[in-house]
Amino acid sequence: MGALDGLKVIDVGVLVQAPQCAALLRDFGAEVVKVELPGFGDQSRWLPVEIGDPRSAYFTACNRGKRSATIDLRTPLGKEVFLRLVAEVDVLVSNFKPGTLDAWGLGYEQLAAVNPRLIYAAGSAFGHVGVDAPREGADLSAQALGGLISATGTDEGEPTPIAVTICDHIASLNLVSGILAALVARGRTGRGQRIEVSLLGTQIWAQASEYTAYLLNGKLPGRPNGGHPLIAGVYGVFPTADGHIAMVGVVGAKRPEFYELIGRPDLWAQPRFSAGLVAPDDKKELFAELAKEFRKRTTAEWSALLRTADMRFAPVQTYADVVADPQTWENGYLAKVTGPGGGETTVVASPVWFSDTPATTGDIAPELGQHTEEVLLELGYSWEEIESLRAAGAV
Repeated sequence: MGALDGLKVIDVGVLVQAPQCAALLRDFGAEVVKVELPGFGDQSRWLPVEIGDPRSAYFTACNRGKRSATIDLRTPLGKEVFLRLVAEVDVLVSNFKPGTLDAWGLGYEQLAAVNPRLIYAAGSAFGHVGVDAPREGADLSAQALGGLISATGTDEGEPTPIAVTICDHIASLNLVSGILAALVARGRTGRGQRIEVSLLGTQIWAQASEYTAYLLNGKLPGRPNGGHPLIAGVYGVFPTADGHIAMVGVVGAKRPEFYELIGRPDLWAQPRFSAGLVAPDDKKELFAELAKEFRKRTTAEWSALLRTADMRFAPVQTYADVVADPQTWENGYLAKVTGPGGGETTVVASPVWFSDTPATTGDIAPELGQHTEEVLLELGYSWEEIESLRAAGAV
């Protein structure tokens, strides 16, 4: 059994934040029903992997192993069905714009009246209060407003977004952690509660060390320039003969060995480069000298040398490299599952390993409304009632 075996979850989320949260709960053992708008569904269904290929990477990644039931929450009959479903579950996860569910009569107070043990986890873009709360937003909004974009790139270049929906992903994890904490609290009190997580708050939390540096000395940390603005040593990415390699800090007694290894003991002989803390201007000069040396060998050659010397390093890999890396597979970060049509397909699996209650990887993402009748029958509806609900456009 999974760690969350027996837990029942409703996912009324769209795109990434709430759906990925529910996906992780599902991999941990929870049963997840994804409630979608009839005829349209989760918006992520309409984001094709590329022009001419209608498959959605976002929907597939965030909804494996769930059951899909279509219910129009805006209609009186749809609301009635939804309330009956809420009465049977432990957790509801959503990321509608704040106030949306309340406007439909399905806010926390209304749902808690039906199910006092309900954990109501809501994601938003900018937070549930304040002047920006009612605004719509997405991952890029939080990257911009939370300061992340301003802290990317180099001093000479333009700031750039991170090439993943990083705010959504971290917010989904914050939703999971809040839900698990609320479940522990419910075990003591018997009561559920409301949880709020925003993309903006998530980005500020993710940059807690960098924000704290600013709050301590009043100075902006600045751009990473291939490394990290707060780490004043050999911590950065360097070009090789055929790619790039990351040096993840050279500490203590390893420093003279490192400079000897790259053929530059003269750098170690200079106090400004051999110290644990290298001044910003000196660091820029040092990185330029290191880049000259790293360009003399391939990434594989440097990796072999650095591994033998027990240095902290990592080759800069592409997605293709990661998929081909045995380390990825041995730890279960990717998995083979049965895909649509019965064929085998590869999916991103849970990053969490359990010794006693292993996570399980959901196979395929559901078709829109694939499990509607199944879910309604479990709630006690007859086939005649289901047909009436469908004729009325409620499901």
